[in-house]
Amino acid sequence: MNEKLKVGILGGTGMVGQRFISLLENHPWFEVTTIAASSRSAGNTYEEAVGGRWKMTSPMPEAVKKLVVMNVNEVEAVASKVDFVFSAVDMTKDEIKKIEEAYAKAETPVVSNNSAHRWTPDVPMVVPEINPEHMRVIDFQRKRLGTERGFVAVKPNCSIQSYAPVLTAWKEFEPYEVVATTYQAISGAGKTFQDWPEMEGNIIPYIGGEEEKSEKEPLRIWGSIQDGVIVPAESPVITCQCIRVPVLNGHTAAVFVKFRKKPSKEQLIEKLRGFSGEPQRLQLPSAPRQFIQYLEEDNRPQVTLDVDYERGMGISVGRLREDSVYDFKFIGLSHNTVRGAAGGAILCAELLKAQGYIGKR
Repeated sequence: MNEKLKVGILGGTGMVGQRFISLLENHPWFEVTTIAASSRSAGNTYEEAVGGRWKMTSPMPEAVKKLVVMNVNEVEAVASKVDFVFSAVDMTKDEIKKIEEAYAKAETPVVSNNSAHRWTPDVPMVVPEINPEHMRVIDFQRKRLGTERGFVAVKPNCSIQSYAPVLTAWKEFEPYEVVATTYQAISGAGKTFQDWPEMEGNIIPYIGGEEEKSEKEPLRIWGSIQDGVIVPAESPVITCQCIRVPVLNGHTAAVFVKFRKKPSKEQLIEKLRGFSGEPQRLQLPSAPRQFIQYLEEDNRPQVTLDVDYERGMGISVGRLREDSVYDFKFIGLSHNTVRGAAGGAILCAELLKAQGYIGKR
């Protein structure tokens, strides 16, 4: 590729926006040329707008420090400068729906980290290794919007990344009932321990809206395109509890599964280690080479040891064993702001480029 695509980050000053910017530094296909945020930040350089609120462990990339932040609500002005945008805006759900569709209607593809459009019937919600074919619903969405190149695509909730890929790898054994409890890092709320000190040594047994997303979003990912919309799958039935724990990065899931066709433990591990998809076949820049790793040790996966597996884009699984009530149980771990947020969206954009949905304006 001779010339990189020009990328805008909507909501670039927040934690997920910062993660986008850090992950896109030196990306072979994409270059951040525009950052947009609220009117409070607009007119300042990115360095000034973020101030002391840079939350990444790596330093702010030099290339973005002097970019002047634009007003995210000035859609035509922002859209005119980029080939596509990533969305990490912090607004109400209705405001997010409206502004993301406005960018799409301004002929600017939107790859969103937000939940607002996850249930819009003709918006693809994609984990690239699981349901890359859902991107085809964009053709129907463009007809509805009256656009030639503009559309909205989204990635699913961070909480499901540690178990939905695992269940996908086991699809041929027909999992039909799943109980999952997720132990979710504070960065999932856009926080660090510095700005949420009451989380140190604490657990909060409630995360608003998270249990519904964790139970329903996998079914949409496993669904199919029918008459121009995504129709969710009907099984497996998933019930979930979501707990906030004193960890900075990394969502852990404890999962119990019943199968219609009961496999052996060895078969399940073989399926995990052999599981790959379009990102691996296409060798997309952000794709993990080995999507899921299985760890034999009884005390793995651990956040401190395993959250950065495959640069945070891989899934770690361990403690797979037979259960006395369900068929099997396991522990899964994923990086919530890399695979679960910005990194997952970047991989979606790479897939969209490979499929021809994103290109030069």
